[in-house]
Amino acid sequence: MQKLLLLLLSLVLLGPLGIDLYLPVIPFIAKGLGSPEALIQSTIPLFILVMGVGQLLTGPMVDYFGRRPMALAGVALYGIGAVMAALAQQPAIFIASRILQGLAVCCTTVALFSCVRDRLNGDDAARAFSFLNGTLNIVPALAPLAGGLLAEGFGWRAPFWALSAYSLTVLILIARGLPETRPAQTLRRLGLPVKAYLAILRQRRFLVYSLVNTGAMAMALTYVSLSSQVLMGVAQLTPLQFSVAFGANGFWIMLVSVIANRVIRKAGRPACLTIGALLMALGGLLLLTSVAWSPPGWQTHWLSYMLPVAVACSGLAFLMGPSASYALEPYPNQAGVAAALNGFVQMAGAAAVSLAFIALPLSPRLALTLVMLLGAVFAGVARRYTRRLSGTLTSLPR
Repeated sequence: MQKLLLLLLSLVLLGPLGIDLYLPVIPFIAKGLGSPEALIQSTIPLFILVMGVGQLLTGPMVDYFGRRPMALAGVALYGIGAVMAALAQQPAIFIASRILQGLAVCCTTVALFSCVRDRLNGDDAARAFSFLNGTLNIVPALAPLAGGLLAEGFGWRAPFWALSAYSLTVLILIARGLPETRPAQTLRRLGLPVKAYLAILRQRRFLVYSLVNTGAMAMALTYVSLSSQVLMGVAQLTPLQFSVAFGANGFWIMLVSVIANRVIRKAGRPACLTIGALLMALGGLLLLTSVAWSPPGWQTHWLSYMLPVAVACSGLAFLMGPSASYALEPYPNQAGVAAALNGFVQMAGAAAVSLAFIALPLSPRLALTLVMLLGAVFAGVARRYTRRLSGTLTSLPR
């Protein structure tokens, strides 16, 4: 099982690498392509939105063709998209490359979530999801700094050549080592399973726990989208200082994820939901305090932003694994469809929430505060709902 998790980890890193590696070089990309910086910045939520919507299409394909073929196809498309970005001479080609990579990550994400659901259940699945979600935080810890250094030495195209090299490496690893985990009883039907999606969406359990991940992901996406504006614009950090602060938070989430895994093992998933909800709420209240009641000097200090973010991200580490396992647990025969819909609700919902709050006429920190508090509400509702759960398997329409 350890070998399988390491292979799945190589897949789960594709998503955050596709965002975080080029964060520090967005101004240089815009200059190199003769494009407004806002247009290049918008490719971040666009990437997330494509990841969410595209999973509705790739979910049934993962059940029909199998986990392994879809993972291979996704990694190959990801590499093609990276080469397109590296060679782009116009903004339209660059945007198209981001869309292609977003679609590629749809394939790999649904495949890896389905693999976990195929092999594990209950607390074991929650620990696997927590491990994958926690370990991938090494990307925001190191990728911005690595992307900045690559761009400084070789130009803004270098991070995308690095992504193409990484995708080639992963393609070889997956081709050689990833087994097919699809159960024999999996319901296989090619096409958009509208009835199955609607049947899942009518299940209160699925919605409750998928919205937990939506709130947590919206918090993370809002933080990432606003971080350069707050840390470099307001707090006046240099790009290197920004990368260090951003990276330190990634390592912090990794550490908390290890703790969360132990809490799942010792106390179970409900305890993790309780801790996660409280930490998310505390992060929001701390950020609100720094906005509304702290001295002006503290309001512009980078720690007034990063300390509440670190607390809320701790909540994220406790929430993601248990909520994903609770949402997918009743669907062993259509894990791909269920994982796809969970990914759609999480990614597309998070992008919508994040873009909506960013668009409000609020300061960046106040917008993030509201998203944190919304995430805490979703987690609190899920924890309350957990008390009425009983083990069930759900039959979906064919």
